[in-house]
Amino acid sequence: MSIPWGDIATYSTAGAGLVISLAAWRVAARSADEAKRSADSAEAVARIERERWHSDQTPIFKVKLREDGGRAKLDFQLVGPLSLQRLDRIELAIANSDDLVRSARLAGSRPQEELDAQVWGPWRFGASADGADATGRTVEHFELEVGRGRPFELERTRPPHWQEGEDRDQRWAEQFAGKPVRLLARCHKDGVEPWVVPVDVEMPAPPPLMALV
Repeated sequence: MSIPWGDIATYSTAGAGLVISLAAWRVAARSADEAKRSADSAEAVARIERERWHSDQTPIFKVKLREDGGRAKLDFQLVGPLSLQRLDRIELAIANSDDLVRSARLAGSRPQEELDAQVWGPWRFGASADGADATGRTVEHFELEVGRGRPFELERTRPPHWQEGEDRDQRWAEQFAGKPVRLLARCHKDGVEPWVVPVDVEMPAPPPLMALV
């Protein structure tokens, strides 16, 4: 019987080619996995750096309130960080001063629209001033450079219309006596995720009493 050396050589060559192809596939797959891990690691590092930069650039505000009878002046200043340079858009709102979330789902509650429209605190933005909305909760958006500021007019809040009793104004004033004005500033800069910055504005201390002579 003759030995088919040619066929054996062909099979051997094909087998060797298959082994080489498998080895090359494994090398390519391992290289692809390593490249993906490297890319994922680089993206993770870049994301951490972006988040750290975003945190470092959080706007810093200095806010003062000066009361004058039934009205007040709010001095709103963007003081830092210097590297931020400017904010292209600031959406300023007055938040509730008592940290309570009022929901219409509670028995006997008012409609949610009425609860949301009421400013639950001592002050609101003055009607028709600075582009304030009808509730006095927000003003028209604006821009600021670091080191600059702008004033806002405030007026006393009134108790909601559904509260009853001849002493309701007094009860309302007592409810928020000494409570801070709480602001929420949503800050935008082109190409950057926005910041949401809460700011508590402490009420100015009352003037000292004059000593009786």
